[in-house]
Amino acid sequence: MGKATGFMEYVREEEKKRDPLSRLHDWNEYTFPFSTDTLARQGARCMDCGTPFCHMGIELQGLTSGCPIHNLIPEWNDLVYRGRWKEAFERLVKTNNFPEFTGRVCPAPCEGSCTVAISDPAVAIKGIERAIIDKAFEEGWVQPRIPKKRTGKKVAVIGSGPAGLACADELNQAGHFVTVYERADRIGGLLMYGIPNMKLGKDVVERRVRLLEKEGITFVTNIEVGKDLSVDELRKQYDAVVLCIGAQKQRDLMIEGRELDGVHFAMDYLTMTTKWLLTGEKDETFIDAKHKHVIVIGGGDTGADCVATALRQQCKSVVQFGKHPALPKERTNDNPWPQYPLVFTVDYAYEEAEAKFGNDPRQYCIQTKKIVGDERGRVKELHTIQMEKIIDDQGRAVFKEIPGTEKIWPCDLVLIAIGFERPEPQLLQQFGIETISKAYKTNVEGVFVAGDARRGQSLVVWAIHEGREAAKEINHFLMGD
Repeated sequence: MGKATGFMEYVREEEKKRDPLSRLHDWNEYTFPFSTDTLARQGARCMDCGTPFCHMGIELQGLTSGCPIHNLIPEWNDLVYRGRWKEAFERLVKTNNFPEFTGRVCPAPCEGSCTVAISDPAVAIKGIERAIIDKAFEEGWVQPRIPKKRTGKKVAVIGSGPAGLACADELNQAGHFVTVYERADRIGGLLMYGIPNMKLGKDVVERRVRLLEKEGITFVTNIEVGKDLSVDELRKQYDAVVLCIGAQKQRDLMIEGRELDGVHFAMDYLTMTTKWLLTGEKDETFIDAKHKHVIVIGGGDTGADCVATALRQQCKSVVQFGKHPALPKERTNDNPWPQYPLVFTVDYAYEEAEAKFGNDPRQYCIQTKKIVGDERGRVKELHTIQMEKIIDDQGRAVFKEIPGTEKIWPCDLVLIAIGFERPEPQLLQQFGIETISKAYKTNVEGVFVAGDARRGQSLVVWAIHEGREAAKEINHFLMGD
C-alpha cells in the first residue's frame, strides 16, 4: 500500500472527455487518458483493504459485484502509484487477456464494490486499467508469447467475440493448435460490430487480433459453421470444439406496425454503421439517420449507442424510450454496497444529445402501443402511453398504464434495442446439443459452450471469464491431469 492516507487526501478524478459537440463530427474515442500525475494520485486512493471486494466477482441480486476475472486491482494500483508501470502491466495480464477492451467498455462493477465507495467515490479502477495496458503497448512491453512446445491437439473455436478470443488465447498458450471460425468478414464479434468506435476503436481490436495471430492462432473469416462447413466435417478435423456464438437472437417488439419500412433492430443498425466506417461503402440496405426523427426503444447501453450513432449521422431529433423509472441520485436502502450501484448517470450519448438539442433524450416509464406508417408503408409516427411502476401484494414489480397520457411521436426511424433472448438455435441443433453443464460441457463428447451462448446476455468481462474457464475444462478433457 503506497500511501496509507491516500484515500483521505485525494479525491476521485474522472477521465477527461472531449467536448460533446465537437466529437459529433468524428467517430473517434471520446475520452482522453489520465496524465501520469493524475494516475499516481488515483492509484494512491486504493486502500489495499483487508478484504478487497473489488475483485470478488460474484452476482448479488442479479447484479455483478466485483471483477469476474478477479483482477489483482490493489496490487497494480499500488504499482502505478509507485511508478512501477511494467510490473503493474505484468500483474494486470495475469488475470485479464484483454485489458484494452475492459478498460474501455466494462461498466466497472469493481468500482461499485470498492471499499472506498462505502462513503466516498470509488477508486478510478477502470481508468487506471486502461492506462496500464495502453502504456504497455506504447513501451513495447506487449510482445507475442510463442508457446514453447505444442501438444498436437487441435481445437476449433466458433465465434470470435471476447469469450471466443479469451478461450483461444488460453488454449494456444497451453500448446494446442487453435483455429477460430467467424462468419463475419472481420474478427471480434460484438467487439468489432456491436460496440461503436466512440467507445472502442477498431484499431484496438485489430491490434490484439494481429498479436494473437503472431502467437499461433489461426483465424478464418466468412465461414459459417453448419452452412459453409458441416458440423460432421469440423468434428473430424478437431479434437475438441467450443461454441462461443453469443446470444445473438435479438428480442423483438411484437406490436402493430412492426413490419413497416424504417423499423429495425439496433444491432443491425450498429453493425452496418461500423462496416461503412471500415470500408467506406454503403448499399441500398444501409440504415441512415440523417435528417430523420429517430426513436430508440430500449433503455440500455445498446440504446445509448444508437443515440450516439444517430447524432453523428446528423439526425433531426432523437428520443430513447425506457420501460423503467429514472434511477435515484444515490443508492437506496435495497441497493446497499457492495452491490452494483443503481444510480442515475449521464452516459456519453446523453451528454451529446443534450449539447445538441438542449435536453436529455431519455423518456421513462413509457410503453409503445403501435407504430403507424404512411401510404408507402414507411413509418411516420409512434403511439405511446405512460406507465406506473408499482409493487403488488406478492412483492412483484408490475406496470400499469396511466389513462390520459397517450401521445403520438412523429418519427422516420425506429430502432429496437430491448436485448437478446438466447443463442441462435440452428448450430446447437446441428451439434445435437441438449444440455450444457456448469463446467461448459455439453451432452456431446468433446463439444463445449461458453460466453453469452451459455450464460445469456452479459458483460464483456463475464465473456472473458467464461472463455478462460472453458479453456481449463477443454485442456483437462484433452490432456487429463
